Amino acid sequence: MDHPRRSGRAVLRHLAVPALALAVIATLPMTRSEQAQAAPQYLPGMAPAAVSYGLPAGPAVKGQFLSYNDFHGAIDPPGGSGAVVNGTPAGGVEYLATYLRNLRSQAAQEGRSTLTVGAGDLIGASPLVSAAFHDEPTIELMNEVGLQVSSVGNHEFDEGVDELIRMQRGGCHPVDGCQDGDGFGGAKFSYLAANTINKKTGLPILPPIDIKFVKGVPVGFVGLTLEGTAGIVNPAGIQNVRFANEVETANKWGSLLKLFGVKAQVLLLHQGGQQNASDPVPGVSDCTNFTGPVVDIVKGLNPEFGLVVSGHTHRFYSCTLPNAKGSSVVTSAGTNGQLVTDIDYSIDRRTGRFAEISAKNVVVENGVPDGKGGWQKDANGVFLKNPDTVDPKAKKVADKYRTAVAPIANRVVGTITGDIVRTAGANGESPLGDVIADGQLAWTKNNGAQIALMNPGGIRADFDAEASAGGEPDGKVTYGEAFTVQPFNNLVVTQTFTGAQLKDVLEQQFVGFGGQTTQRILQVSAGFTYTWTSTAAPGSKVSAMALNGTPIDPAATYRVTTNDFLANGGDGFTNLNVKVDRTTAPGFDIDALVGYLGAGTPVAPGLANRITKAG
Repeated sequence: MDHPRRSGRAVLRHLAVPALALAVIATLPMTRSEQAQAAPQYLPGMAPAAVSYGLPAGPAVKGQFLSYNDFHGAIDPPGGSGAVVNGTPAGGVEYLATYLRNLRSQAAQEGRSTLTVGAGDLIGASPLVSAAFHDEPTIELMNEVGLQVSSVGNHEFDEGVDELIRMQRGGCHPVDGCQDGDGFGGAKFSYLAANTINKKTGLPILPPIDIKFVKGVPVGFVGLTLEGTAGIVNPAGIQNVRFANEVETANKWGSLLKLFGVKAQVLLLHQGGQQNASDPVPGVSDCTNFTGPVVDIVKGLNPEFGLVVSGHTHRFYSCTLPNAKGSSVVTSAGTNGQLVTDIDYSIDRRTGRFAEISAKNVVVENGVPDGKGGWQKDANGVFLKNPDTVDPKAKKVADKYRTAVAPIANRVVGTITGDIVRTAGANGESPLGDVIADGQLAWTKNNGAQIALMNPGGIRADFDAEASAGGEPDGKVTYGEAFTVQPFNNLVVTQTFTGAQLKDVLEQQFVGFGGQTTQRILQVSAGFTYTWTSTAAPGSKVSAMALNGTPIDPAATYRVTTNDFLANGGDGFTNLNVKVDRTTAPGFDIDALVGYLGAGTPVAPGLANRITKAG
């Protein structure tokens, strides 16, 4: 039996038109009747995540979308503070599979067809159980849970464009081969990459759109990553592509879909926003004081995009936001497979347009209720998992890889004196950032390193001093836990900077200097200190730089260690790409961390007092 995606691809092959024609199509105005049909009306009592488009009553097709985003290879349930969503233990692929199956079954009983979709970062920044096999386990499990179409996200490019294409098409890794011994068939779902453009051909590297049929009515999907992807992935893997504007790309391909009669459209967008409320804690389906890049993106979208499944920010929400001529329902299911968005919709069969859309997030519970409104824990304080909600097929695939990686993952590599967290203070520095920077400095002393800098986005989890699933004693850290903190396998490089160049690097932490668009405070190693003033003008924020108490001399030279992601200009730090006397340490950044943890003395949380914020 053919996979469901084939019908969409078969149609897609007939939609090829010259690029000039596409540009013309994207500028075609709507007719007045189409504008009237696009004007939405909110359903009483169901805002913010429900909208009715006011179409005439008539034959309707009813369906369901199930969506999630930012899975990040989270095959195992998250641990530590990330184990719960609003107090409920959640996540783990065998539980995700169960919830998807049950939600589909419920929809089928109500006569609704289901399409399961994603919004990127399914892979990348993954725990060891997936990353050790180049994320092949996650792709196999996404096939198993029934994913049908997803956008790419920035982390799909962590190992470069060629590796992403291998994820889609299959085949053994060019260096490591097929490590599990049974080959790799690739994704059975469609990865969409409408705005990832090959510089030579001018075409997307993967299909830009897909079409699914719901009881004979076409539903079109456009998939995008954020335009800023180039600034947050290792430049070495994306040299031959560019990332186009989200709104322009979505509307271009949406207009093409419309030209061919596909008027119910879904944008799978790896960019998002966030609720902004602390008291009370917002619910998983709320849209409280909503902000973020997705707001302006949706404002520019064609009205046919009745639904936008978003991601990237790792926040959960379900909103209605204005588009160019009406409104779109905009959703996100947080991260790590801890939520699924359940989206009900109807399409007017006569017009082919969405008539109604409503959405809510469902927590993927994995715990055992204690009968008192809480959840049972074991003797080590770890939430017990509920065997009654495990999907056996997904568990079988996951267990194969868990077994294969266990000897490596459960090896104790060091000791910590207590929890070490990545949460930064007002100065932008975190206890875990201190530890990682110190580890990289120690790892590169033989290369003359005097200072180490670490990007906060590369720190993916906290260190929890309590025993983990590996069964090690409290305070012991396993290799698997360390890899979850630093999962990118970046190289560790040391370069020579003048003091003036080093100041320019630190000034580039702030918006408005050197092309920086997002404030990112680099974590610094012991002995290096400085002050930054929030009210100062771009380029003049950093002062009082010192190394071991001695002021930094603008004319003197210093050996500075970073990972190669930063050294190649990642996260907007183009001033780090000097390539002067660049040396590369053995192994990867995870090896530097593991070496530091196992150096003999238990590692304490950093004091996070090396950076001073003034003003």
